[in-house]
Amino acid sequence: MKRSEINRALRELEAMTKKCGFALPPFCGFTPEEWRQKGHEFDEIRDNMLGWDITDYGLGDFAKVGLSLITLRNGNLSLPEKYAKTYAEKLLYLMEGQYSPMHFHWSKMEDIINRGGGNVLITVFDSLPDESIDRESEVSVSTDGLRRRVPAGTRVRLRPGESISIPPRLYHDFRVEEGSGPVLLGEVSRVNDDERDNRFEPPVGRFPKIEEDEPPYRLLCFEYPKAR
Repeated sequence: MKRSEINRALRELEAMTKKCGFALPPFCGFTPEEWRQKGHEFDEIRDNMLGWDITDYGLGDFAKVGLSLITLRNGNLSLPEKYAKTYAEKLLYLMEGQYSPMHFHWSKMEDIINRGGGNVLITVFDSLPDESIDRESEVSVSTDGLRRRVPAGTRVRLRPGESISIPPRLYHDFRVEEGSGPVLLGEVSRVNDDERDNRFEPPVGRFPKIEEDEPPYRLLCFEYPKAR
């Protein structure tokens, strides 16, 4: 992705949080220059990849296949004694016409909440023992305390305020319902590990390769400089 495209996505996500009345923590406002001055007191942010996260899944077409995120809090499966949190929280932003690909998590259970904007459609499939998609079996889903079984490949619609619980190994994707407008989602989950706990089907990348065509507006969660 070009840095200019990332910068536009960051500003759009930032504007959506304001529109929805969701205040962000102070570290989301740090400039790249400020990050170069930060010491070890901010290691929790660096080590647990808190902050801004923009991805095109390595496919080079962010407007069609992409996602904008902010990790607000997180633990660390590799450093549990240092970071004891067993939970994580994110914001996710989808533009209309944008798609976040089919995947599951081996470890993470998560609730996805529509925090505002349009409607999000989440396609659900169970997985088979070999980790491929089960395109035949019914899927058990829980939405805001309602448990039911739906056919494989059902698109669950979440309107603002509604949520779905997604257990490990349940395949799911995200897209905006056409004509409903961009969506701000919340994610409340077990500890998040985007480097080791995502299985995409078909396989895609997770973090973008960046072409520097202008200065960064904010640093992404994998770009922080080492502590001074």
